[in-house]
Amino acid sequence: MLAQIEEAVTMIMLELGVPVHLKGYQYVRTGIVWCVLDMERISSVTKLLYPELAKKYFTTPQKVERAIRNAVEVSWQRGNEELFESLFGYSRKDENGRPTNSEYIGGVADYIQLTLREKGILK
Repeated sequence: MLAQIEEAVTMIMLELGVPVHLKGYQYVRTGIVWCVLDMERISSVTKLLYPELAKKYFTTPQKVERAIRNAVEVSWQRGNEELFESLFGYSRKDENGRPTNSEYIGGVADYIQLTLREKGILK
């Protein structure tokens, strides 16, 4: 099951235009996987998710937040516009700007949860 979640996350991140060479790519990818497994994490990004990611990757929560913000920004500029609109409800054409880190991680995690439930992979 974990391998299927990781594969789904990787595929959607590529569609969203997150470059693999960015540090934030690994942080976002891991954060989404963890949120798919436990959506409570998304409600406490700064107090729970960033510190957990920082511990796993031997860095600080501030550096995790900054790297994720950069990855989301690059993704917003380069990614599939229709996918952004379907996941977040708005696109680059709107005045809302890019999604926040938690909106991005939560939106993708929710989408993957729903997709994997439809396929009978998650309960």
